[in-house]
Amino acid sequence: MSGAREDEDEEQTRQRKLEEALEVKSLRRIVSAYLNYPEASEEDVKRYERSFSKLPPAHKALLSHFPLKFERLRRCISTNSYFIFNMLQAFEPPLDMSQDTDCCDGSYPDHAHDDQFCCRGERNANGNLCSRESNVCSGEPTSTSGRMCSLESKQICCPEGASDSPKASTINQEVENGVNHDQHLEEKEVTDKHSGHCASDCNGNDCSSSHEWLDPSLQLNVPLVDVDKVRCIIRNIVRDWAEEGQKEREQCYKPILEELHSLFPDRKKESPPACLVPGAGLGRLALEISCLGFISQGNEFSYYMMICSSFILNHTQKVGEWTIYPWIHSNSNSLSDSDQLRPVSIPDIHPASAGITEGFSMCGGDFVEVYSDPSQVGLWDAVVTCFFIDTAHNIIEYIEVISKILKDGGVWINLGPLLYHFADMYGQEDEMSIEPSLEDVKKIILHYGFVFEKERTVETTYTTNPRSMMQNRYYAAFWTMRKKSATEDMTH
Repeated sequence: MSGAREDEDEEQTRQRKLEEALEVKSLRRIVSAYLNYPEASEEDVKRYERSFSKLPPAHKALLSHFPLKFERLRRCISTNSYFIFNMLQAFEPPLDMSQDTDCCDGSYPDHAHDDQFCCRGERNANGNLCSRESNVCSGEPTSTSGRMCSLESKQICCPEGASDSPKASTINQEVENGVNHDQHLEEKEVTDKHSGHCASDCNGNDCSSSHEWLDPSLQLNVPLVDVDKVRCIIRNIVRDWAEEGQKEREQCYKPILEELHSLFPDRKKESPPACLVPGAGLGRLALEISCLGFISQGNEFSYYMMICSSFILNHTQKVGEWTIYPWIHSNSNSLSDSDQLRPVSIPDIHPASAGITEGFSMCGGDFVEVYSDPSQVGLWDAVVTCFFIDTAHNIIEYIEVISKILKDGGVWINLGPLLYHFADMYGQEDEMSIEPSLEDVKKIILHYGFVFEKERTVETTYTTNPRSMMQNRYYAAFWTMRKKSATEDMTH
């Protein structure tokens, strides 16, 4: 018997090591996607230049400003890259990134090849309409626990152990062409170090040995679709952390915040109500809920999102500290070059000074895996889902878990469409996707012990460029459900 137990323990150890190696390889792939952003973006500009060079002279003369625009694009790319490299410098991986991953045989987790990852309302390389990236990104680790980290402290966001590291200062003044030349020189130094993937801090010191995992020898060649996810993250930053995203936040977040404020009028500092935000993305909604006086926990599956939210929540030191150019990667539907190349300052608030309630945290991992744990049963006073429930392979599973983790009498507030993320996974026969109508979804919700308190439709956009000639709009379902108590279930 002891020999069988030893074999079982050995197999479990081997499986755990394999899973961890897969997680490391997946995280390397995501970091590589971020690091490949400058090179992939430069290839785009070169493609624009080749097309322009093929024009006859008379046609070139009509677009004589294009060469200057291409150089401006390069400076914008440099600024975005500068932000990305500083973000990666601040990231503290929860795993040993230098470990050998040869045991993976070149494989990734099943979702590592998800080529559907892009912003809602845009199309991927195959021309298929894509869903938004949160919770559908490729290559994120899925551990046996499903949990990347969970913080229950005054530290604002994952990863666990992240510290406030110095960063190069930025100057946010604008110049005539929308790019600051002085800042560009500093950014270019960082971008030119791309072969070493190393940014300098404000004292001119090179990156420390703790970031050896950024060594180019450990980087992977990633498909361009992975870099597209980085571009989506840059646009998501505008939605959550820029003044320009305020309109979308008022459309999506304000109804939720007003409903929470109304439903929990007596929020006491000694015992604040607890609210969970699955699919928290870059963390703004979870932070706003915390500022209302709730113990708030955001849950996010995407490491692309988690790396970025950690940087903004934990490492930004002032309002408008960083400048990004979120709209440069699309030449379509632009009213003018100045619209396409306009800068956006982030963040619009200083997260650490926003007035969060103690206990605010971000938890990384698959929603079902993390919150199916017995310790979560009946733990939460409220669950808030915003543009989330359609990210499920099986939406019934999401509803079941939400019902289990809510206290009796707890509330579920939802806002979002039903753009099922795995609905068009052509060529992947084992990719399950259950896609009920809204009518069916509401019947399922009632089955799991909820009663409708409020329901309406909210018109909104998602990561939309407000100055674009194309505006994708959603007529999102907004509802408040209350979980019936056990005695109410018995009487019915």
